[in-house]
Amino acid sequence: MITFSPLLPEHWQSVRSIYEEGIKTGNATFQQSAPKWEEWNNTHLAHSRVVAEADNEIAGWAALTAVSGRCVYAGVGEVSVYVGEKFRGQKIGNALLQQLIKESEANNIWTLQAGIFTENNGSIKIHEANGFRIVGYREKIGQMNGVWRDTVLMERRSSVVGVK
Repeated sequence: MITFSPLLPEHWQSVRSIYEEGIKTGNATFQQSAPKWEEWNNTHLAHSRVVAEADNEIAGWAALTAVSGRCVYAGVGEVSVYVGEKFRGQKIGNALLQQLIKESEANNIWTLQAGIFTENNGSIKIHEANGFRIVGYREKIGQMNGVWRDTVLMERRSSVVGVK
């Protein structure tokens, strides 16, 4: 059984380890190393931070970063979802994304976006299954280990927040 709780500082060691496992895949992020808690904490929104627990262990996490400091984009967040190696293939990423969507809408976020490496088919499918659509491709958006990488830009517009 999977349970969800807010991501707290005491979860950081497990969250960081899972983040590092994602980094090692080469298809999760341009980051080459996980930051310290203070940096991670300061770059992610204070709300919509979730950990998934399975078998009394942190199995994965999800959180949002702001896409801009401009007030007009206050309701737009960029999604991060990571699942530990041991727990992959168990639909935990899907469950985390669903929980993150609920949390985001409870905190007045009307649009979620995700930049996903084109090779990360699993992540693209999970996002599509949760109402995200591909809005574009970012060709050679950044380099990783000297290789230019492309990303798919996906977004999900809430049907309950910011609707008039």
